[in-house]
Amino acid sequence: NSPLSLTIAFYPSTSMHFTTPDYVIFALLLVASTCIGLFYALSGGRQRTTQEFLLADRSMSCLPVSLSLLATFQSAVAILGVPSEIYTYGTQYWFLGVSYFLGLLIPAHVFIPVFYRLRLTSAYEYLELRFNKTVRIMGTVTFIFQMVIYMGVVLYAPALALNAVTGFDLWGAVLAMGLVCTLYTTLGGLKAVIWTDVFQTIVMFAGQLAVIIVGAHQAGGMGQVWRKAINGSRIASLDLNPDPTERHTFWTLGVGGVFLMLALYGVNQAQVQRYLSSRTEREAVMSCYVVFPCQQVVLCLGCLMGLVMFARYGEDSPLDKVSSCLQMVLYFVMDVFRDLPGLPGLFVACLFSGALSTISSAFNSLATVTMEDLIRPYCPAMTEAKATLLSKGLAFAYGLVCLAMAYTASHMGSVLQAALSIFGMVGGPLLGLFCLGMFFPWANSTGAIVGLAAGLVMAFWIGIGNFVSRMAVPTTLPPIINGTAMPLPGNMTTLITLITAKPKYSDFLSSPTGVQALYNLSYLWYSAHNSTTVVIVGLIVSLLTGPMKEKDLIPGTVFPVLGNLLFFLPEYYREILCCVTPLPHKVGCREKDEDEETATPQPSCRLAHTLQETAL
Repeated sequence: NSPLSLTIAFYPSTSMHFTTPDYVIFALLLVASTCIGLFYALSGGRQRTTQEFLLADRSMSCLPVSLSLLATFQSAVAILGVPSEIYTYGTQYWFLGVSYFLGLLIPAHVFIPVFYRLRLTSAYEYLELRFNKTVRIMGTVTFIFQMVIYMGVVLYAPALALNAVTGFDLWGAVLAMGLVCTLYTTLGGLKAVIWTDVFQTIVMFAGQLAVIIVGAHQAGGMGQVWRKAINGSRIASLDLNPDPTERHTFWTLGVGGVFLMLALYGVNQAQVQRYLSSRTEREAVMSCYVVFPCQQVVLCLGCLMGLVMFARYGEDSPLDKVSSCLQMVLYFVMDVFRDLPGLPGLFVACLFSGALSTISSAFNSLATVTMEDLIRPYCPAMTEAKATLLSKGLAFAYGLVCLAMAYTASHMGSVLQAALSIFGMVGGPLLGLFCLGMFFPWANSTGAIVGLAAGLVMAFWIGIGNFVSRMAVPTTLPPIINGTAMPLPGNMTTLITLITAKPKYSDFLSSPTGVQALYNLSYLWYSAHNSTTVVIVGLIVSLLTGPMKEKDLIPGTVFPVLGNLLFFLPEYYREILCCVTPLPHKVGCREKDEDEETATPQPSCRLAHTLQETAL
């Protein structure tokens, strides 16, 4: 009876319900995920240190880390949203794969070396090393705000769609997923999260492949699917329109998508934590290379599923009666698997594997930043045992917060889209803050604070203005399906696609100008626009208030991109621009003396060590 229930569409007469095999497969997913958590709670070091609980003892190899990065990226809403996007608009979205090149190459060779050599636990520790404690706390609080809004929505939205299509118990699904995720995250720590991500990634691939194979067979084979897609104008050509208000073009997807990927894979705590859990820096870099082809496969699977949906139903299909993209794919899956008991359960397991992997990453990353950025700096005398117990308590508490946010989402109605938009607005400013510190040596803490504030104001202004202008479209206009996609920088997925019944503002008016053009900016440019705002404002304020000098910088906190680009300048001018010091190979941690080999391992290098004991 929630406001969201008013959007449930009326489906064709045949009812669709789960059978016993479907429930069994869904239950097996929950049991297997719980068992992985219990295994890592009772084996190895038994999660007795924060180093093991939050960073898996920095012992993870490349393959599980890369699959965990992929699973975090692939949430339930992306599994449902991408096929709906392709079904409705065609394959233009496929060009997002172009952005994966730079979107993973830059984190691999810029962000990972800086973070890994500083031996951080939280990405926001970097902000204190580079600027000051105020900037660190601002970044941490912004991230927590972003993730808390996201957690409940990403759990509730697919459960609501599933309930609408199949009658699957709504709160039964929400509680089962939320409690199981909380259990294995609290007991097994990051190691359990990463290995459950590996298992859930396999389930996601299996579920999507099953839908594509069976659906293509029923449509007459992949050749027939491709022919129908071409005849139905669903195979998009290269659109080189430079207009930034156009929703999807090659430039918005291939260039704007790079900034979206950097917000996800470069500076997001959930992803950075996985890099830092790697055994070596080389393993962390390799995980970015391994995840690249996996992402391309995931994108292809989502696009193929959308084409199979179109080939099966054509232009005049029952899916046109569906008001939500999340319901659209589920209706198609239940129709395709109507006479194949067990396979609907496999797809639901695939769907909720995406939700589990995303939410567990959120729990673990939130527990990490709360412990390392908000508690530990003010309780330096806290013992390792107490710190570990408190970290587990924080993970459990955030699990309960997730369930509370899911309940809140059920009463949000149209505000749900605004909540998702707010989540997407935060990634760009955070990316800009890290870029300001990492690439511009003369940026100071005042510039960072003012720049972040300006970026957040700009992000909320554009995002809320876009939302209000869409809601203001006259209801007398003929209802058409319009996709509004918002980037999700968190632990998480590239985008979430919301299908609404209101038309796009610019569909019925002339080309927008002035402020309205800013409100109509393609969502894929949000990260680029907002991060650029942070950098420009931060640099201007830094120059006005006194830029930092190279001698005041902690070695290893600035990546020498300007030094490499301006290599042709005389050294005198490069010194003025702080472009001389290279990135050290080892930063922040002293080499162990022989008498230190048996000392109690510290969870991470403390800030006092990073100041003086550095190898240039």
